[in-house]
Amino acid sequence: MKTHYTIPIFIPEKACPFRCVYCNQFNITNRTDAVNVNDIKSIVDMYLATIPQNAIVRIGFFGGSFTCMPVEEQSAYLSAVQEYVNRGVVSEIQLSTRPDFINDEILSNLKNNHVTIIELGAQSLSDDVLKLCGRGHTADDVENASRLINSYGFDLGLQMMLGLPGDSFETSFMTAKKIVEFGAKYTRIYPTLVIKNSYLEKMYYEGVYKPLSLYEAVSWCKNLVAFFNENNVNILRVGLHPSEGLLSGESLVAGPFHVSFKELVLTELWHDKINSIVEGKTYSDEVTIFAPETEMNYAVGYGGKNKKYFSSLFPKLKFKITP
Repeated sequence: MKTHYTIPIFIPEKACPFRCVYCNQFNITNRTDAVNVNDIKSIVDMYLATIPQNAIVRIGFFGGSFTCMPVEEQSAYLSAVQEYVNRGVVSEIQLSTRPDFINDEILSNLKNNHVTIIELGAQSLSDDVLKLCGRGHTADDVENASRLINSYGFDLGLQMMLGLPGDSFETSFMTAKKIVEFGAKYTRIYPTLVIKNSYLEKMYYEGVYKPLSLYEAVSWCKNLVAFFNENNVNILRVGLHPSEGLLSGESLVAGPFHVSFKELVLTELWHDKINSIVEGKTYSDEVTIFAPETEMNYAVGYGGKNKKYFSSLFPKLKFKITP
């Protein structure tokens, strides 16, 4: 099976007309300026030099609101990577943008420039939550943009955030159900963090906003991951990428950040699976947990959590890799 690689090109806050309460893209990406069009070739070449030749390679424009730029500027960025598509060394181009900056002109231009995946920052599909976050768009905007993107034959991604102001697990689960309903092929799940120099930092210190605990974020996310898996939505990411500022704590004020957040979530999913497997077993029974190699770390659990717990109940417990 071929391995997928994504070459990231970051354009933090490029042309975005809004500042959401949680947003400080520099402290999230550690970048102040958008990548210059003239630098794109050297960035792509640098990544390609480290990627196996038989891999499936995708170029992704991340960190901003791509389609908020004038169409001419969008085309300049996209033109810089067309040679790689034409040569067959890059098979896909993806970008992230806002749902209220999608129309026929924009989509026609993206199609002509070999874009294949469009991710929208939905964040929530509750109008109340969107308003409290200062998103500047409605849930209807997400639905309409999703319908238009699908009609052009793009692969649709819808990103969501957990624990936003006014959010609840029920609201987040409703968002997940609508993401499936709107025909998304991909999603990303980000627990909300309080980032330095964001408006959410002010809300946090004023006691207006309380972030999820790590336990709450893992619990919510576990249920959402299971739901998306059941509905064949590919989860591209769980938890924010651990940038230098988040790892050092320099950019992070509060919230459920963990460098291995995804592993914590999948550990809890496997805990539930193993619970169902051992139901009815006794202390003296031999119990074998089979897992694919790619899932074995999660089955054993972060820090061996699942293995330690279930071995205390079933001393003859074993874990075995299965295809």
